[in-house]
Amino acid sequence: MILYGRNPVREALRGRRADTVTDLWASKGAAREPWLAGLAVSVRGASEIEQRCGSSAHQGVCTQVGPYPYADEQALLAGDAPLLVALDQVQDPQNLGSICRTAECAGAAGVVIPERRTVEVTPAVCKASAGAVEHLPVARVRNLADFLAQAREAGCWCYGASAEDSGGHAVVPYDRPDYAGSGVVLVLGSEGRGLRPRVAKECDQLIALPLLGSIESLGVSAAAGALLYEILQQRTPGVDKAS
Repeated sequence: MILYGRNPVREALRGRRADTVTDLWASKGAAREPWLAGLAVSVRGASEIEQRCGSSAHQGVCTQVGPYPYADEQALLAGDAPLLVALDQVQDPQNLGSICRTAECAGAAGVVIPERRTVEVTPAVCKASAGAVEHLPVARVRNLADFLAQAREAGCWCYGASAEDSGGHAVVPYDRPDYAGSGVVLVLGSEGRGLRPRVAKECDQLIALPLLGSIESLGVSAAAGALLYEILQQRTPGVDKAS
């Protein structure tokens, strides 16, 4: 895999794939970055770097690394009251990357995606996550609804973001549930379609953010950010207070 962009490359050099980095290419200006000091960097022109990585958003640097190391979903569930994000067929690399970035910053234990009909962790996802996927575990599961059932058996509560009743559940305001004290799985649906009925059925509760304007819904990455920080605030008292 060829990663590109300064943040993704820097995080790859200090993340789980650090030992798999085999080549580094950088423009003359990017090669002066302090975090590249002491490393074997091949200085190349911007056009050659773009040709290597296939994107003009390389910011003057790219690197070759090994395949993305997906996590084991059972290991994620085995954590102490984990906070997980499960994505139901999110297909936009920018959305997956942005959600992973927010999840990592909010201290989530991992992100879970289905094996089919969803975007994988690609170089574009790595770029959109600003390198967060190099630190945040991402697991792939065969069936997301089955994973949610396993999460509930493991003691987690599953909350699905939905604008309308589905799967036999009524929707409640996002700040009504008590997210503290147990494992939490925040379930977010795909762009445009939301949660599939079987996935919604496996949730303990459906939650919704208030929509006070003329637009009918938030984008999935924006919803993820708002919901994750509400959950974080409840699970970590005083997290938003000045020290």
